[in-house]
Amino acid sequence: MVAELRTASADPPVATAAEPRRSPGSVRVRTLLYIRWFAVVGQAVALLVVHEFLDLKLPLADCLALLVASVLVNLYLLLTRSSSAWLPEHEAAFSLGYDVVQLSALLYLTGGLQNPFALLLVAPITVSATILSLRSTLGLSLFVALAISVLVLFHEPLPWTKPGFALPSLYLWGLWTALTFATGFIAIYVSRVAAEARSMEAALTETQIALAREQRLSALGSLAAAVAHELGSPLGTIAVVANELAHDVPADSLLRPDIDLLVSETLRCRDILAQLSQARDGEDAGSPFQTPPLTALVEEVIGQQASALVPIELIRRPSGAAREPSVVRQPEMLHGLANLVQNAVQFASTRVAVVVAWSGREVSVTVEDDGPGFSSAVLARLGEPYISSRTGSAGHMGLGVFIAQTLLSRTGGRLAFGNGGDGGARVVIRWRRADIEA
Repeated sequence: MVAELRTASADPPVATAAEPRRSPGSVRVRTLLYIRWFAVVGQAVALLVVHEFLDLKLPLADCLALLVASVLVNLYLLLTRSSSAWLPEHEAAFSLGYDVVQLSALLYLTGGLQNPFALLLVAPITVSATILSLRSTLGLSLFVALAISVLVLFHEPLPWTKPGFALPSLYLWGLWTALTFATGFIAIYVSRVAAEARSMEAALTETQIALAREQRLSALGSLAAAVAHELGSPLGTIAVVANELAHDVPADSLLRPDIDLLVSETLRCRDILAQLSQARDGEDAGSPFQTPPLTALVEEVIGQQASALVPIELIRRPSGAAREPSVVRQPEMLHGLANLVQNAVQFASTRVAVVVAWSGREVSVTVEDDGPGFSSAVLARLGEPYISSRTGSAGHMGLGVFIAQTLLSRTGGRLAFGNGGDGGARVVIRWRRADIEA
């Protein structure tokens, strides 16, 4: 019944994770600048220590030329792009690819994989996995693996203090294997974790937007009632003046139709403001929150589906002699329940049933339909953001269940998803009575 996750029982489920609104492949220029400045400073310090303090004579001029190249690349970015601008994914990947080339060239001049700083080749992969797509990260990983393979075969020797010293080839090939596997592991694992974090952040933002919209609607009703109360006095004065004019102006006067219209419209405005004031009084009756019976709250949610093509049946199931609870009217509860009912309507064949049950300790609302139900493949992932079987639905981000579950959990609700015995989907929301009762 939930729109984002429904598949027909005869069709294989297709669950895909949607991307957040902003592509994860974009990165600020400032971020890449900071990373490269840090790398240049670190490489310069390492060269200074090795060459001067450890007395290992390296091809210092060539190494410094590589550092200058990185400095020039950063200066080019500073001159051509604003530091707060976002780089497209292909440009960010190219920039990290340059870092791999620069570091590989530096390692070639300083011993290849014999250099302990060869481990830094995984750094661009880690950065890519956090800011670029998995596709770009895997491509960069293959490039790093190629660089590692070249360095294990071709490199300048390190100027060891003991002439003739060389690391065993078995050790070097073991190091090549470790770096290659580390590159692949970091690329896949960090990319997955970063993608899930981005999806969760974007989904929570959508949830906050939905809740803010519901809160604005609630506040608008209170504001309208307050305005009605404030307008009561001036409208009363207008009504008195209009009645006096109607009494004083002769019936055959040319102004008589206008005065009669003024009196009738004044009475109409008074009736409208009286209705708004009554709504305000009803809201204040449960101060500080409106506290309708549970079934009344559910009826309000069902009423939002007035244009539904299938009937929605409300069923009351009290337990024993327990009285029906009056609940706090919360925007989270209204929006969460409305989302579940709306999705049930979209997939129902002939009917939707909303069952309201309560006992002395627990309250529950069950939303059932006679549609195709949930496929077994997606039941375990219900409630995760960006899970959708409707991959061809434009603009559909698979957030309905996530938003409903997040909002209802804020009221103390616990959601359980399943299928009915005769088919169709079922969502059960349970609360402790003390959590929602006014």
